[in-house]
Amino acid sequence: MSKAALSMFVFGIYVILLGIILMVVPNTLLAIFDLPATTEVWIRVVGMLVFLMGYYYIQASRNERKMISFYRCTVHARSSVIIFFIIFSALGFVKPILILFGVVDLLAAAWTWKTLPPQSS
Repeated sequence: MSKAALSMFVFGIYVILLGIILMVVPNTLLAIFDLPATTEVWIRVVGMLVFLMGYYYIQASRNERKMISFYRCTVHARSSVIIFFIIFSALGFVKPILILFGVVDLLAAAWTWKTLPPQSS
């Protein structure tokens, strides 16, 4: 497994665990980050989507030869998460603590980017 594939695999595990927590005990996670508890189903729906994204990352890491372009796309998308969370925080939609999740995504994206092979033209 290449270093880029390993970064995708590790991020996939993180995302799967986050998804499970959001589906099973979302208010525990929300409390840790001083966010309001909820009884709405949407947090669990988000957890399911996050869990399934983790599955994609793990499968992409296992099929790395065919997935390098996907790896590159995830670097762009994961790097943008922090921007959205900063905007959401600045607009008062969420508490600034949510930006920590964006930091994790940014660091994971940087790890993948640093380990990608040079792009051929």
